[in-house]
Amino acid sequence: MHSDPALSAREPWPAPPARGPLDATVALPGSKSLTARALVLAAVAEAPTTLTGVLRSRDTDLMLTALTALGARFEEIDGDPTRLRARPVPLPAHVETGPDGAGRIDVGLAGTVMRFVPPLAAIADAPVVFDGDRAARLRPLSPLLDALAELGAEVTCLGEPGRLPVRVGPGDGTLRRPVDPAHPERPHRVSVDASASSQFLSALLLVGPLLPGGLAVTAVGHITSLPHVTMTVAGLRERGIIFEEPDESAAGAAGGGRTWIVHPGRPTGGWASIEPDLSNAGAFLAAALVAGGEVRIPDWPAPTTQAGDAWRELLPRLGGAAELRDGPGDARTLVVHGTGASGLRGIDADLSAVGELTPVVAALAALASAHGHPSRLRGIAHLRGHETDRLAALVTEITRVGGIARQTDDGLAIDPLPPGERLHPALLRSYADHRIAAFAALIGLGVPGTELDDVECTSKTLPDFPALWAGLLGREPSRGLDQSGVPR
Repeated sequence: MHSDPALSAREPWPAPPARGPLDATVALPGSKSLTARALVLAAVAEAPTTLTGVLRSRDTDLMLTALTALGARFEEIDGDPTRLRARPVPLPAHVETGPDGAGRIDVGLAGTVMRFVPPLAAIADAPVVFDGDRAARLRPLSPLLDALAELGAEVTCLGEPGRLPVRVGPGDGTLRRPVDPAHPERPHRVSVDASASSQFLSALLLVGPLLPGGLAVTAVGHITSLPHVTMTVAGLRERGIIFEEPDESAAGAAGGGRTWIVHPGRPTGGWASIEPDLSNAGAFLAAALVAGGEVRIPDWPAPTTQAGDAWRELLPRLGGAAELRDGPGDARTLVVHGTGASGLRGIDADLSAVGELTPVVAALAALASAHGHPSRLRGIAHLRGHETDRLAALVTEITRVGGIARQTDDGLAIDPLPPGERLHPALLRSYADHRIAAFAALIGLGVPGTELDDVECTSKTLPDFPALWAGLLGREPSRGLDQSGVPR
């Protein structure tokens, strides 16, 4: 077992290995991305909203606390934490302030909170100081802060420029006044660099309808994870907001230089149902490729704006088979088959639009490399600015189990192992990143004896992941499991 003095002192989680083909149905909680957007829209709606299928996780709780600090109110329905009744904030949002006259919002490590909420603070009646976990202070924020300043918000960095902690608002009310009193229909205008995160663009689109005249947002440079922008636009449209979208042919499918125009108006209230998290589904579906057998995810939405729908195309390229089965009414189930680790194949894939899927793809690619298959993952340079530097983390952890991986300018290259060499168990690091933890669980499925320093970080998006993973494998949760076995 390899050791690393930087590993957490927390009790390691023994990742359960595959012990035969799977035959499992896994019901997943709501989408993290859709939950975050639904909560923001409910908080600024014109009337109360009832939300169902809400993901309850650390990120969700941080978002609920942040929106509550701006004046929204949320209550559980019949004691069910996944069903909420939301009462929107007044405008301007009323901030609960401390002795210094400023509110406080803890973003934790949630990118949605640190990016979606500051624009709302910019139209509040008092300034708000945003801060979070130590790792959150390393995540990029300057494109959003620059855009808010361009719109007239008062933005003060309290530490390193362009990063948390930061004080936002209230400014002089510029954002709440028409651009031209003689022509109140004219929108505010701003540009934003979305090359590091599509959340910068989504954050501005979410606040856009609350501004007099609305907002015209021009994206500068390449837009990462464009489907998440599509998700934001779809969510606003479902709540009655009118959009003018750019012609994609003008600058390419993910190019910058395009402008979204959001017309003014508060989103409608009413009822909103949140889809299961298709990105989180990836680790469970991928398990069928590693262990063999069949895994089913019910209530698979089709169509959907979620990036995780790409599993239907990616998993067959990695050696599995995927089928979307119709059920009663509108119910659909995604069924994935696999033949075991020896059936895995390498992949050359552009993941620029679905970067959050990279750790699971990398785990399958690493396991495939033990059977002589190379892989190249492209278009994901922006992952260096996520919860951790995911590219560096993946290279380090693949190397830790005996794989051969390196960073490229825009992604990862995973080379095949020399003949006769195999991956070996190790104590892997999570870096407090839920997606790296999912990567480790998959590695452990194919490399018996693997451990993870911190499985609890999965609570960011998937509460009680160990129990769900154990259920997938048809066994008790892995604490105390016999981890004996010969690495494949």
